[in-house]
Amino acid sequence: MRYFVKIVEAGSFSRAAATIFVAQPALSQQIAELEDELGVSLLHRSARGVRPTAAGEALYREAVAILRQIEKLPDIVRFTGGEVAGAVSLGMSSTLASFLAGELMKACKTALPMVNLSFVTEDSVSLKARVAAHTLDLAILFEEAPTPGLVRQPLFRQRLYLVERKPSARAGPKSVSLAEAGARPLVLPSLPNAMRSLLDQHFAAAGIAPEVVAEANMLHGILSAVQSGLGATVVPMGDFKAATGGMGLVAIPIRPAIHQTAHAVWSDGVPLTRAGEAVRGLLGPFVLRFLDEQAPLGMERIEG
Repeated sequence: MRYFVKIVEAGSFSRAAATIFVAQPALSQQIAELEDELGVSLLHRSARGVRPTAAGEALYREAVAILRQIEKLPDIVRFTGGEVAGAVSLGMSSTLASFLAGELMKACKTALPMVNLSFVTEDSVSLKARVAAHTLDLAILFEEAPTPGLVRQPLFRQRLYLVERKPSARAGPKSVSLAEAGARPLVLPSLPNAMRSLLDQHFAAAGIAPEVVAEANMLHGILSAVQSGLGATVVPMGDFKAATGGMGLVAIPIRPAIHQTAHAVWSDGVPLTRAGEAVRGLLGPFVLRFLDEQAPLGMERIEG
């Protein structure tokens, strides 16, 4: 399985052989035996390399999950008692990471000093896919509807703000309606994206056809486009200063308020290790303390 995974990730037998220091003929023989045993073709071979067949893609997903579980076995066996220890991979969407990542990593290090936290920043859709594929233990992301195969724990909600260049000659508005936001040229996240889907639903329900002049998939790219004067954007804001870095932008609340909910998500098919459970258990108290001590712009408790 390890050989097969490495070949798929490398895209060729020769590159995989150089990575894992196994002779290419030996790799070819291993894959041939695996295909004979399973009775299916696993790889499409061409002069440009290899890519998995439909059966190969299915095997790759399962193999990655199985190998990840095998890698966790030493932590599970060694640390059944005493202080919690082990490796935990945690993902966070880029919008959240801009103000939350550093504080969370510091809190984990303080509360769980023997836990090695591996931090990943990607968009919410990619993070959910990685948790489902068991290449991430946990993720904190925006999600409005449950995802099959994942368990979720609501943590907090954030209000959406219109973000545009700060007016130089006059004071900007204290708030904008959804129609006023939609009338501006907008730079928005590209689909699939949880915030974009939520915003599109609200525009459609109000009968508004927004002018989307550009799309990007990362927060800093969007804010850079806004800074250049291309248009405004809509984002769920946390610590706006951390996100903008002095870009000369202003955040204006949209009325009536639109909120997005941040959840912790993990797989319902593969149990978390003891270390993973410890990190998950830390998230709720951490968020409440963070809200009490810092109260970032637009970040609110979930009531009820």
